[in-house]
Amino acid sequence: MCGIAGYFEPGGFREEMALDILAAMTAVIRHRGPDDSGLWCDPEAGIGLGHQRLSILDLSPLGQQPMKSACGRYVVSFNGEIYNFGALRHELATLGHRFVGRSDTEVLLAAVSQWGLRAAVERFNGMFAFALWDRERRTMHLVRDRAGEKPLYYGWMDRALLFGSELKALRAHPAFRPVIDPNAVALFLQHGYVPTPYTIYRGVYKLPPGTSLTVTGDRSGPPAAPVAYWSAREVAERGTRAPLNCTDGEAIAQFDSLLRDAVKLRMEADVPLGAFLSGGIDSSTIVALMQAQSTRPVKTFTIGFREGSHDEARYASAVAHHLGTEHTELYVTPADALAVIPRLPTLYDEPFADVSQIPTFLLSELTRRHVTVSLSGDAGDELFGGYPFHRIGPAIWRAIGWIPRGVRRGLAAGLMLPSVHQGALVRGLGPVARRVTGKRNLRERVRQAAEILAVPSGAALHRYLMSYWKAPAAVVLGADNSPGPTPNGKPWVVRPDHEHEAMYLDLVGYLPDDILVKVDRASMGVSLEARIPLLDHRVIEFAWQLPLRFKIRNRTGKWILRQVLDRYVPRALVDRPKQGFGMPVAAWLRGPLRDWADALLDERRLRGAGVLDPRPVRRKWTEHLSGQTSWDYDVWCVLMFQAWFEANQRSTEWRPPGSPRGRVVTVARGG
Repeated sequence: MCGIAGYFEPGGFREEMALDILAAMTAVIRHRGPDDSGLWCDPEAGIGLGHQRLSILDLSPLGQQPMKSACGRYVVSFNGEIYNFGALRHELATLGHRFVGRSDTEVLLAAVSQWGLRAAVERFNGMFAFALWDRERRTMHLVRDRAGEKPLYYGWMDRALLFGSELKALRAHPAFRPVIDPNAVALFLQHGYVPTPYTIYRGVYKLPPGTSLTVTGDRSGPPAAPVAYWSAREVAERGTRAPLNCTDGEAIAQFDSLLRDAVKLRMEADVPLGAFLSGGIDSSTIVALMQAQSTRPVKTFTIGFREGSHDEARYASAVAHHLGTEHTELYVTPADALAVIPRLPTLYDEPFADVSQIPTFLLSELTRRHVTVSLSGDAGDELFGGYPFHRIGPAIWRAIGWIPRGVRRGLAAGLMLPSVHQGALVRGLGPVARRVTGKRNLRERVRQAAEILAVPSGAALHRYLMSYWKAPAAVVLGADNSPGPTPNGKPWVVRPDHEHEAMYLDLVGYLPDDILVKVDRASMGVSLEARIPLLDHRVIEFAWQLPLRFKIRNRTGKWILRQVLDRYVPRALVDRPKQGFGMPVAAWLRGPLRDWADALLDERRLRGAGVLDPRPVRRKWTEHLSGQTSWDYDVWCVLMFQAWFEANQRSTEWRPPGSPRGRVVTVARGG
């Protein structure tokens, strides 16, 4: 587990200058790999690779990177783990390859040398992002794992292609020009993250999961585009086209065996290993399977809150006691949260507003004091229908989707007329719709009900329900109304049920762009490697072969995960409503975090930045403080943008609308 950085400048460069630049690019991501570092460049070809190493497998110098292949053709800077490297190493040895160390990096290079890049990557079971230089063809390959566990950013600046594990590595290159994209800001306010392939900066992109980007020195043609070697859409379509035909018992046994193997592969390490444990279904299942395959107590870690509505520590403690793990817990206070907030802009590099980012960081910090690798239970919700909106959205759509769209639009318009008895109409939408509108005043509930009636499809409804600011382009100066990215950009060949459609949208959107970003930055920010067994590609493919009844049954999600867990932990210890891993942010914003929030949301401060329209922001903040409605997530999005915008360590360009090419506002350290 490491950090990678580098650049490709066709035409060549001076070696001494290149090494200085690479050193700067890797130094800012040292937290990803504090154990060792390495630089390599070919001045004539114009390629430079940098690496920061967190030693997990083969702690000796034989695992140092960048690493050359035995044949001399390839050089790689590799971030991640190939969990099945032992089996691949054995197969390659029978084909004549010889290995000098024990690292999976050496196996990666031998596999590419033997089978070629795509065929090799298709054999890898792991999480990874790597830059591979082909010295023979003078070609650069950037590759990212199937689910998007490990990040990889890239962008052309002048004549150089910059790339790295985090945006701060690209920013350290002298050619980098950080110009904020207003449409990316709007997407952020809508989702709470900037969705792939975009970043907060113009001309800089996230490499999509399951793809590779191949770049040569010839830039006369169109820009190179990522090419998929694995497609979540194809996996979902194959599974829904030909689902498994098996009994409950057969499905449970098969899943238990598969997940047990995925956990076992991820327990391979030459350093201390543990697990995050919240006491919920997903993490409890992972820890149970770890303990079942361990000869000593597994080290488990959790954090809690004094506010009972957000505290899961007591449940985690009960599960740990039953399984016999070596358990450590920490209770978080508002002061702990405040201490982390100044670190968030640097930790994430671009605005990021999942409120669980703070407890996840604190959990990672606690865990790193004891171990170097931790397993996590993430992805169970996306794969097995665990989120409430996997049931609520489809239920709403079945209730209104049969009505012709024109009629629904008319109803939506009528709902907004002052003469209409709006309260009665909102109540008429039923209890499911009321769960969506939540704690809102009547005006907001009416508006949201009207917008729900007007959506064109079940997929659009899911995106609406998962959004924070519903019309962000009206808040961001200079943003247009262009929609966010559509996963893979193509309609389904096999039309799934609405529940599966919602799960798919989360698998390719919310999971890689929110959950996995949060886990990667929080863990790597303290030099901790987090591994996610449920994202073994075999588990993903198996999940999509399961009919819906194995996921959602009796209006409860994650049915098959619960059945596997029943084999190891009594149902009474984990059977409770889904709680999530967040902070009591609504109450804290009205209490201990209010002064901090008030300062960032000051109207003069917002107006002076020139990015956001202060009026809708101030309206929601005032309403939230009054208690008449809860805008905690919407407000948190703005706070995270403001904190990021003002804390940039290097000047950033914002081009407000109006002037030719825009008037450039330079935002330096501290705003």
